[in-house]
Amino acid sequence: MKTVKMKVNGKSIQVPASYSVLQAAKEVNINIPTLCYHPDLPAWAACGICVVKLENSPKMVRACATPVAAGMSIITHDAELHQIRKTVIELILSTHPSSCLTCGRNGSCELQNLAANFGVREQPYEIRLRDFEPDTSTTSIVMNREKCISCGRCAMVCQSLQGVWALEFVGRGEHTVIAPAGEVPLNDSPCIKCGQCSAHCPVGAIFEKDETREFMEATRDKDKHVVVQIAPAVRVAIGEAFDMEPGTISTGRTYAALRALGADTVFDTNFSADLTIIEEGSELVHRITTGKGELPQITSCCPAWTDYMEKYYPDMIPNFSTAKSPMMMQGALTKTYYAQNVGVDPKNIYSVAIMPCTAKKFEKERDENMYASGYADVDLVLTTRELTRLIRSAGIDFVNLGEEEADSPIGAYSGAGTIFGNTGGVMEAAVRTAYKLVTDEELGDVNVTAVRGMDGVRKGSVDFKGTEIKVAVAHGMANVSTLLEEIREARNNKQEPPYHFIEVMACRGGCIAGGGQPYATTDEVRNKRIAGIYKDDEQSDIRCSHQNPDIQKLYDDFLGKPLGKKSHDLLHTGYHERPLYKK
Repeated sequence: MKTVKMKVNGKSIQVPASYSVLQAAKEVNINIPTLCYHPDLPAWAACGICVVKLENSPKMVRACATPVAAGMSIITHDAELHQIRKTVIELILSTHPSSCLTCGRNGSCELQNLAANFGVREQPYEIRLRDFEPDTSTTSIVMNREKCISCGRCAMVCQSLQGVWALEFVGRGEHTVIAPAGEVPLNDSPCIKCGQCSAHCPVGAIFEKDETREFMEATRDKDKHVVVQIAPAVRVAIGEAFDMEPGTISTGRTYAALRALGADTVFDTNFSADLTIIEEGSELVHRITTGKGELPQITSCCPAWTDYMEKYYPDMIPNFSTAKSPMMMQGALTKTYYAQNVGVDPKNIYSVAIMPCTAKKFEKERDENMYASGYADVDLVLTTRELTRLIRSAGIDFVNLGEEEADSPIGAYSGAGTIFGNTGGVMEAAVRTAYKLVTDEELGDVNVTAVRGMDGVRKGSVDFKGTEIKVAVAHGMANVSTLLEEIREARNNKQEPPYHFIEVMACRGGCIAGGGQPYATTDEVRNKRIAGIYKDDEQSDIRCSHQNPDIQKLYDDFLGKPLGKKSHDLLHTGYHERPLYKK
C-alpha cells in the first residue's frame, strides 16, 4: 500500500495515499466538522464546513474531497477557521426552520449539534424560509423539504447506493430542492421505501412515519390483545440508542421492554424466519429436482427489493420465491395458529412488528395476500428508532433491564433464523436446510462462510454430495442489476441459468443497516452488528431451521406439510408489475 508523509497541525504522520485530508486528520484523533459528508457516499464538498488551511498558502480546501499529498501540511483549527465554519452554519440556519422541539430528529440532528458546538445563540442573517407542505404520500417515510439543507446525501444514496433514482436536485441556486422528477409525490415516484434517504439525511427533512401513538392507544384498549414480534436485526442495534456498543445482543432486554410498554404477548420474528426457510427451501428443492419453476430462485423477504423488482425487472417475477417475508408469516400465524391455541378471537388481536426497515410499513398492506388470516395480518409496524422513543418516554432503564424469554408457541428460534438480519444470512440459512432436504443428511459445518462478507456481489457454489448448487448474494440495490442482466442474457441466449439461488437485500449490509435502524450507521457499525448476529447464531443450541422443534410441531399440528394447501394460503404470495411513475 502506497503511503505519503504529511503534517496535521504541525504533527508529522504517514497515511495511505488514497486518504482524504478528513481521513488523515482522524488518524491523529482530530475530528474536522462536516455536514454533507457521509462515509457511505462519495465526498462532494457541498456544505463547506470542513474547510482547512494549507500551511504557507492563502488557499483553503475542503477536507472531505481533498486527497492527501506528500509534504502537505494542513491546519485544521484556528480562530479564522472557527469563524468561517460558524458563518456557514448561521447561513444554513437562516433558511432552516427553528422548530427543533417538534422535529423528528430533535436530539440526533447533525445541524443542531453543530450549532450547539459552535455556540450559535442568535441569527445574524435575514430569515428566508421556504414554504413546502410535508409529503406524506407514502406509508413509510415523510419528506419535509422545508427542512432540507441541500446537502445532497439523500439523492446520492438513492442514486449511487440504491440505484433507484427516486430523488434528485430540482431547481437552481437558492431555489434548489430535493424532490422526485417533476416534483411528483414521493409515492408516485420509483421510490421503494427502503428509507436509506432518511437514514442518511443529517436533519429532519426525511424521516420514518411515526406511529408510536397508535401503539400506545392499542395498549390502552382493554379489548385489544397486543402481540408484538421483533426482527432479527433489531436485537443488535437497539442498544446503540442507549449508549451500548453496536452489535450488543439485546434480545431479552427488548422482550422485557415490550412487556413493560404494555404488550400482552411477545414473539420473535426469528421463529418465522425459520419457517420461511422451510417453505423457501422446499420451493427451491422442488424447482431444482422437478424442473418446474424458473431458476434461479430469488429471495423475496425484503419488501424494498420486491418493490424494486416489480418496477424495474418485472420479467423476473417468475423467478421470485412465493414465500412471504418472516414478518408477514408471523402475522398470519399470530391471528390463526396462536389465536386458536390461546382461544382469542383474532379480530381482537392487534399484531405489531418491530422492524429495522421503513419498507415494512408498506409491506403490511401491499396486496390482499397480507390479509390471509381474514384480517390485517400485521396491524402496525414500528421501526427500531420508534421503539427506542417509546422506551425512553416510558422511563424504562433499558441497559439494566433483566433478560426475559419470548412467548410460545411461535417464539423459539434457531441460529439460522437470527442470521436473516445479515447480508448472506438468508442464503446461509437456506443452504443449511436445503442440504438436508436434498441429501437427507445434516450439513457437517453449518458455517457457510463462502456467502458471508461485505462485497456488493458475492458468487459461489455449494456441493450437495455431488450436486453443485450455484449461488449469488447481492446487497445495496445498485449492485443487483449486474446479476439480473446476467440472468437475462443467459435466458435470451437459451443457456442454462448461471445460478440456482440468489439472495438480495436492498440495504448495504442487509437488515442490520435498514432504513429504520439507529442513525450514524457506517461500515464500522455494520460490521459490529453483523458480528453480533453471528454470535447469536453461534450461541444457539439449534442452528438449523428444520431442527426447531416448535417449527416441527407447527407442521404436525396445524400446517400439515411444506408447500401444502394451508401453507400456500397463509404463507405464500404473488407479485405484479408496478409502474415507475404513477400517472
